[in-house]
Amino acid sequence: MHIKIGTRGSKLALWQAHYVEEMLREGGVETEVVIIETKGDKILNRALSKIGSKGVFTQELEDQLLDGSIDIAVHSAKDLQSQLDDAFELIAFTEREKANDVLVSHNNELSLKSGESFVVGTSSTRRIAVLRHFYPHIQTVDMRGNLQTRLGKLNEGHCDALLLAYAGVHRMKYDDKIAEHLLLDEFTPAVGQGSVAIECAVNLSEEKKAMIKSLTNHAETETCLLAERAFLKRLQGGCSIPVFGLATLKDDQINITGGIISLDGQELIRRTETGSITFPEELGTALANELLDAGADRILAEIKSQVNVNSIEQ
Repeated sequence: MHIKIGTRGSKLALWQAHYVEEMLREGGVETEVVIIETKGDKILNRALSKIGSKGVFTQELEDQLLDGSIDIAVHSAKDLQSQLDDAFELIAFTEREKANDVLVSHNNELSLKSGESFVVGTSSTRRIAVLRHFYPHIQTVDMRGNLQTRLGKLNEGHCDALLLAYAGVHRMKYDDKIAEHLLLDEFTPAVGQGSVAIECAVNLSEEKKAMIKSLTNHAETETCLLAERAFLKRLQGGCSIPVFGLATLKDDQINITGGIISLDGQELIRRTETGSITFPEELGTALANELLDAGADRILAEIKSQVNVNSIEQ
């Protein structure tokens, strides 16, 4: 069996592709990595909310899935839109890395809790809104690009620190630059953060699908992400919407915490649901409905009126 793996070209994306490739090769599968540039990689001088977040990191890969140029596409699970077109499916989620956000700086003494005012670089509406809510003394500057590009801007003095996902920082071996590990009950991560997702066209052979899933899928992570993605889908949350969600497993139960925060950070709604691992998607949807009943629908409407309408997933 021969599998062509499509990926973006950043160092982190290539790490993810080779990570999947290694698992496939250990199972006796021949592989080939195909690098594909996406819209999100090309446009770095505008925030995601200004260029449209639906498929901004996935569209070009999906085009090649459809025409058979590649068999699978490898993504950061947090970059995937909440609802795929009918022509595609997710067949595997790799074991999740630690899901926390981290503060990265050359000054390891920096802390959000210090009360000191400094400048943080991030392009995430979620992280900006959370900073405004819990740490209004922190200033932010928009920071797009891959991890190395952002670190380069940090080196050039564009900001004092970066807010990033621990998973990417750790995988790129920049742990020595972590000044602070941020609390999950404040910086609850984006849905899927820490896992690598494998996407294919629905018409990929069942033999290939089964082989890929058997070699790469982590069942516990899959259960958690099914709950999280159902939650996100019900809220229609995209990269421009500061929605967060994290599911964990314990004793055959799923515990999922999710919420939404207004762009100015003034209003935050967070809820938690617990249920059987047998019905993860139903639990995620139930949590979203609870949030909508608690006022998330109003916050969503306000956010959609403020950001580029094309950036909202339909």
